[in-house]
Amino acid sequence: MTFDLDRYRVHPGQPLQLATRSTNDDGGIDEEAADEHLDETHQVLHDLQEALYAEGKQSLLLVLQAMDAGGKDSTTEKVFRPLNPQGIR
Repeated sequence: MTFDLDRYRVHPGQPLQLATRSTNDDGGIDEEAADEHLDETHQVLHDLQEALYAEGKQSLLLVLQAMDAGGKDSTTEKVFRPLNPQGIR
């Protein structure tokens, strides 16, 4: 299963205006498909975390924007559950 993730990428030097991003963007997929995709990518996330930690030169910033009670905590828990908490701040 593949998704068009390029619309979510922000490249170095590229300006970012969060106000232009939709707050209800679901990526065009339903919750069941998203859960299946996440299950498939947990190992990839784990491997990438190890590589970033081993290199010790780069970091990853993830921004979750939502109103209060918008699901940020549950999203963070679900996405980062399989990762080593020592490598996350």
